[in-house]
Amino acid sequence: MTESPLTTYSEACCFLDDLQMHKIKLGLEAMRAVLAELGSPEKRCPAIHVAGTNGKGSVCTMLREMLSRAGYRTGLYTSPHLSSVRERFRIDDRFIGESEFTRLLERIRRSLGTEKITYFECTTALAFSWFADSGCDVVILETGMGGRLDATNVVVPLLSVITTVSLDHEQYLGDTIEQIAFEKAGIIKDGVPVISGVTDSPAREVIERTCVERAAPLSILGRDFRAAADGEDHWAWQERGGKTVIDCLPVSRNGVWQLDNSACAIAAALSLRDQGFALTNDMIRAGIGAAFWPGRMEYLEVIVPCQDRNEQGGQGTPLRFLLDGAHNQAGVECLIAGIEEQFIYERLIVVWASMADKNYAPLLRAMASLADLVLLTRPHSERAAAPAEMAKILVKSDPSRVSCHGTVAEALSRATILAQPGDLVVAAGSLYLIGEFRRLLVGEVVGDE
Repeated sequence: MTESPLTTYSEACCFLDDLQMHKIKLGLEAMRAVLAELGSPEKRCPAIHVAGTNGKGSVCTMLREMLSRAGYRTGLYTSPHLSSVRERFRIDDRFIGESEFTRLLERIRRSLGTEKITYFECTTALAFSWFADSGCDVVILETGMGGRLDATNVVVPLLSVITTVSLDHEQYLGDTIEQIAFEKAGIIKDGVPVISGVTDSPAREVIERTCVERAAPLSILGRDFRAAADGEDHWAWQERGGKTVIDCLPVSRNGVWQLDNSACAIAAALSLRDQGFALTNDMIRAGIGAAFWPGRMEYLEVIVPCQDRNEQGGQGTPLRFLLDGAHNQAGVECLIAGIEEQFIYERLIVVWASMADKNYAPLLRAMASLADLVLLTRPHSERAAAPAEMAKILVKSDPSRVSCHGTVAEALSRATILAQPGDLVVAAGSLYLIGEFRRLLVGEVVGDE
């Protein structure tokens, strides 16, 4: 590691990127050592800890919106980012600034000595430091992977949330639902309330057993609370027995497929209210309605300039896009259900990329079975699968329906030329793809300072 001080944002990013060479290691010893050198910032802010295979980012975002509306200075730490690492760090509506990012990363660099940490351990330490320095009233922490040995699992939170459990990261977490549930349940602490959106029986049993062992009060989606219809355009949060606690709830900006996530977020908010947080029903409604998670079931209507479609004259062509980072079986099943239930289109054009270390074959086949055209590409990642290799999965498909593109920019360009206003272009398979695709289409999530 360089001994030169980090003085610019670009230097800070290079330092952080160099940590990518340190392979993922599951364990908390290095994390605790670094935080101790930094003055234990993780102990200075009350925390809400959120784990889960899918949905955890959405739940975190909804909770932040609710708590910010209640006047609490709320820190939010999520991962991964789409295009800028600064997306991971947020206090209320503000992302971390470049100068703050650089200053804190330099503090961490100086504290390391001979200690080697990973990229995620470093960003987690940065998040704790920024939130503590900024005097946050409460922070929301999304696990990076698993839970038990995740770098965020150094806190004793006010509340633990486990959204879903399905197969993902099997090389690290285990190749059965029960093993993965055990890792997620590792965030459960003695006596700390737990909200669970897990409905799969084997996983649910693991979480229930862990809560009993740790005397942690447990509230489960489908048993203790649920989302219920409330007219054509709204829904209600109901507790056990069907009693409505909050009615006239708006659908999240990311769509009706977020109802289970929304129900879990409200269960978490009500648990916090029981602990003394001043969260009114109106604040909860407003938070649900305002919550937005880029690149997750994100629907966009974009006017594409004529020159981008090789057309002469005119005001451009309105095209429809759906961006979703689905990269595991549960995520793709949810994406397909959302497409079939919510969208009408002439043709479905799928832009797909995967990481080579993922079991992407069944996911790609499922998406291709729905699509009229499939454009295979690769984002800027050493882990990305080659388009030609992915095309072999679709060898039985009509060759005229499948094409390979060396970059995301090329795939987007081709999609905008092929698409007509009645079509739907869906980008999916990898958050790396979504990050590049979205930036090219509508710009960065985080603007310049």
